[in-house]
Amino acid sequence: MRIATFNINGIKARVDALTSWLDEASPDVVLLQEIKSVDENFPRELFEDRGYNVETHGQKSFNGVAILSKLPLEDVTRGLPGDDEDEQARWIEATVVGDHTAVRLCGLYLPNGNPVPGPKYDYKLAWMERLKARAQDLMALEEPALMAGDYNIIPQAEDAANPDAWREDALFRLESREAYRRILNLGFTEAFRSRHPAPGHYSFWDYQAGAWQRNNGIRIDHILMTPQCADLMIEAGIEKELRGRDKPSDHVPVWVDLAA
Repeated sequence: MRIATFNINGIKARVDALTSWLDEASPDVVLLQEIKSVDENFPRELFEDRGYNVETHGQKSFNGVAILSKLPLEDVTRGLPGDDEDEQARWIEATVVGDHTAVRLCGLYLPNGNPVPGPKYDYKLAWMERLKARAQDLMALEEPALMAGDYNIIPQAEDAANPDAWREDALFRLESREAYRRILNLGFTEAFRSRHPAPGHYSFWDYQAGAWQRNNGIRIDHILMTPQCADLMIEAGIEKELRGRDKPSDHVPVWVDLAA
């Protein structure tokens, strides 16, 4: 079972790039971020025609997450628990049923948090506290589960081509990295880093200042797995080449293969 996460930076702008990649790579499940569309305007037929079940949690012009799955989805829920007044569409969950086992999938788009300091950064840290609480609940179930998406966190210096440029950015500030580490230290395995520990791997390149051409990237898209899910892992990777195609997202897909 190949599960991928992909921040597409707008379904309307990126639908051709997304469908072309789906036709080539044919992942079993895709967790999308930044669809930037309300549910009723999401072009679900394009994906259903390709054999995908579609679940969305959309928002007009901003944010928005979705799940595309060739396998049955059960128990779909929307919204990160812990704040009933939070209207930002950043979290979707479902259970995917594989040939051998079921896996609980959590797709997330973690807040950017800039500028720092300010209310956006306060919201990011508060959101991460809620994420930690949900992560603790997932661990307590002792079942295969993963949390995948755009975390807007650069975990370590080797996850940025130029870490000094990010020192005071919300993505790399010490408070952000500590909050991420507290979640990881609950017992999660970060799929890509567990298989590819060397530096120089990125999942995002800004549109500005020739970042892609200079490979001035950062790695902010992650897949965190419970121990029961990590036991199923075969391989993980980043589809870097998509960033060089026509009208790309500034992110590329990150995937994990599970024996599920």
